This record gives sequence, C-alpha cells and structure tokens, in this order.
Amino acid sequence: MYSFAEHFKTVLEHKKLVMKGCFAVGLYFQGIVHDLSKFSPDEFIVGARYYQGNRSPNNAEREDRGYSSAWLHHKGRNKHHYEYWIDYSSQMKGGRVMMPVKMPLKYVVEMFIDRIAASKIYNGDKYEDDYPLKYFVRSMDRIPMDHETKALLYALLKMLSIYGEKKTFNYIRRRLLKNGSY
Repeated sequence: MYSFAEHFKTVLEHKKLVMKGCFAVGLYFQGIVHDLSKFSPDEFIVGARYYQGNRSPNNAEREDRGYSSAWLHHKGRNKHHYEYWIDYSSQMKGGRVMMPVKMPLKYVVEMFIDRIAASKIYNGDKYEDDYPLKYFVRSMDRIPMDHETKALLYALLKMLSIYGEKKTFNYIRRRLLKNGSY
C-alpha cells in the first residue's frame, strides 16, 4: 500500500529541519537544495511504497528486495552522504581497492545536520540531543568513512549531546566554517 501523502509530509518536514539547521550555520544554498532527489520518481515512489513513519523506507525496501534502489539513487546524487565519497584508491598497488575520501567541510556539516533532522523525524517528541550520537556509535566501527571525516562527525555529535543544538551550531558557524577546514 502506497502512502504518498504521508511520505511527502515526512520528506518536507525533514527538508524543513535540515534547511533550518543549514541556515543557522550559514549554509543557505545547501539548506535549499538538500535532498531534492527525494522528489524524483526513482526515490519518491519507492519511499511512498515502503513508508512506515518511524524509520527510513529504504530499510524496508532493503529487507523486502535485498537492496534499496532508492538509496542507490540517493547516495550517488547527494554529497552530504559519506557513501558518495568512496572511490577507487590511486595509492594501492596491485589492484583496485575502494577507499573513503575526506569529505569537504560543508558536506560534513550538512551530514551532521541531516542526522539531527532524521533523528527528530523518527523519534518525534522523544527526541533528545544524544540520539544522533547513539545512532552513529552503534555502527561507527563498521562505517567506511575517511578517518578525519569520521572524527569530525563524532566530535560534532558529541558536542551536540553535551552542549545542545544552539551552542553546537554557533561553534560550527563562528569557528569551524569561518576557519574553512578541519
């Protein structure tokens, strides 16, 4: 059974939360264009078909089909996903090996904000600032993410869990993005 209206509402609410966070740190363009691919037929129809409201429809599609066609489409078009930044290494001799690439700072920040928004959407009124960190830590050791990118994401999630959104966003805007590197 397809849930077009519910899925549409969830996607819009997620985009609104990410836009608000991106605007708070000064990433206006990214806030506007975040996850536009979710409105493409390849992602939207699948999302509506597997919509559940309390978790990503991509997980439900993956359980049903063994993979998620919507996720494969999405991760290849959205630079705020670490999976976008996996490529063949030019450093390995004797064969091609997939390796994570260090993500540009603005996309790490967008990924951080995206994780907060997803946690808020799926946890609703139960959301607390340590939820994105707890979710990340559960799979952190298995994630093929560049070590510097992973360390920065972890530090931001930890900061969020301790100091809250307002102080963390201020740090990102006034220190991290102003400096321009990590």
